[in-house]
Amino acid sequence: MTRQAHMQRADVLIIGGGLGGVAAALSCLRLGCTVLLTEETDWIGGQLTAQAVPPDESLWIEESGCTATYRTFRDSVRAYYRQYYPLLPASRADPFLNPGAGTVSRLCHEPRVALAVLEGMLAPYLSSGQLRLLLNTRPTSVACQGDRIEGVTVEDMEGRRLDLSAPFVLDATETGELLELGHVEHVIGAEGQDETGELHALSRAEPLNQQAVSWCFAVDHHEGQDFTIEKPAQYEFWRNYRPEFWPAPQLSWSYTHPITHAPVVRDLFSNPTETPHGGDLWHYRRILASRHFAPGVQPSDIVSVNWPQIDYLLGPIVGVSPEERARHLTGAQQLSLSMLYWMQTEAPRHDGRGAGYPGLRLRGDVTGTQASHGLAKSVYVREARRIRAEFTVTEQKVGVEARGTLTGAEEFTDSVGVGQYRIDLHPSTAGRNYVDVASWPFQIPLGALIPQRVENLLPAGKSLGVTHITNGCYRLHPVEWNIGEAAGALAAFCILNGSQPRQVRNTPVLLADFQRLLSDTLGFQLAWPESLRTVPSPGF
Repeated sequence: MTRQAHMQRADVLIIGGGLGGVAAALSCLRLGCTVLLTEETDWIGGQLTAQAVPPDESLWIEESGCTATYRTFRDSVRAYYRQYYPLLPASRADPFLNPGAGTVSRLCHEPRVALAVLEGMLAPYLSSGQLRLLLNTRPTSVACQGDRIEGVTVEDMEGRRLDLSAPFVLDATETGELLELGHVEHVIGAEGQDETGELHALSRAEPLNQQAVSWCFAVDHHEGQDFTIEKPAQYEFWRNYRPEFWPAPQLSWSYTHPITHAPVVRDLFSNPTETPHGGDLWHYRRILASRHFAPGVQPSDIVSVNWPQIDYLLGPIVGVSPEERARHLTGAQQLSLSMLYWMQTEAPRHDGRGAGYPGLRLRGDVTGTQASHGLAKSVYVREARRIRAEFTVTEQKVGVEARGTLTGAEEFTDSVGVGQYRIDLHPSTAGRNYVDVASWPFQIPLGALIPQRVENLLPAGKSLGVTHITNGCYRLHPVEWNIGEAAGALAAFCILNGSQPRQVRNTPVLLADFQRLLSDTLGFQLAWPESLRTVPSPGF
């Protein structure tokens, strides 16, 4: 039986403690607002921590393309390793230290380190009481009055309920839960060309056509030892499962190239290079590299498994019943465990010595789940519910091919940040293969953060006004951070000025003041330098 709810209030209520939620809290707090922040797991940080996904970032992230606080976060991760880890002198002195030396990012690192840094960034505000953080807490209902959100009821793991309220409510959940609970107009899945006119959209809308989710996990490897897990309940199904567009069973070293759809073979250890997007699977998302340490100090690398083989395609987790959602989440867990078991027992070895790598060890201690399933704390969600916004970013605004002879992405006068990444859509729950096409370095328009009707709810993550297609380049770590930080700053600005978000966007003086606050006070980058703005995202 649940207990009677109690009310807590703040200036800004943020539901969801992922990267966008943390960044939103930081901007609100820096501008003097009190904040209530909830998180469904016991780890803040979302895709970077609880979902165990090392950062996917822009080509020029070391010198351009993020907010000042995101740069502080990145610098602090490196400082953490230099201070607490017994690195070799050359690694410690490297100004661009990549702890994992993974090829997917210039800052591959462990989830726990990201967690420690994020907690450190919030710590002063927790001590002062300006921030209240509620972990293991999820939203259950939203109270509305006309076009305003009046409050959100949340529940913790023990069934205790709280009523939370604030003048501004930010949805930083991984799936845009407040949009459904609060009946905020939104879109799920794929829009049709008849609505968006996008070059790579489907001809008609398919709401249940959504990008695959992935349940990531961490492993290390000790040749000659045996850490084989118990055979997963669904192993035989996954061992024989082959998507129609896949070149081999999903549990194999083969997959389709994201851009060309040609078959690709990439095994565990055959190509130990560290060039961007190169090498074998082991070096792709490695999060701790033993080469940074003296021999014997770190006996094995640690790798985050977020590979095509664990993309779950059998159904979406948004827009379905709770029972179907639970079934698909269980299926995603089983797929990941089956991939690990296959690698331990049946995978063709790179050295020709039979099959299987029993020395692969599941590192639930790295992901904080050693006492349970050993995978990441939560599933990696690439695509959420998206608001019907005052302005929606379509492929025509940012896609290289879709913009034809135009050079560069459309420039937005209401920009609140920047990002750079390919339009990268993973295979979908409706059987569509990768959609991976070039985009121009882009801006984040303020209009995409403002719902068409509701006045005081703002998206602080992947739920902004983008499409199924453009979500593919707006969903990555630094962009989610920028979106959240901008939403938090907008809420604080409105409180300080007695204004509403759509007024800020549509009143030139207010918009100029807000953008000045972002750039001069908070350290936002609102535009790309011309030398980078016209460089399309490369393939690989």
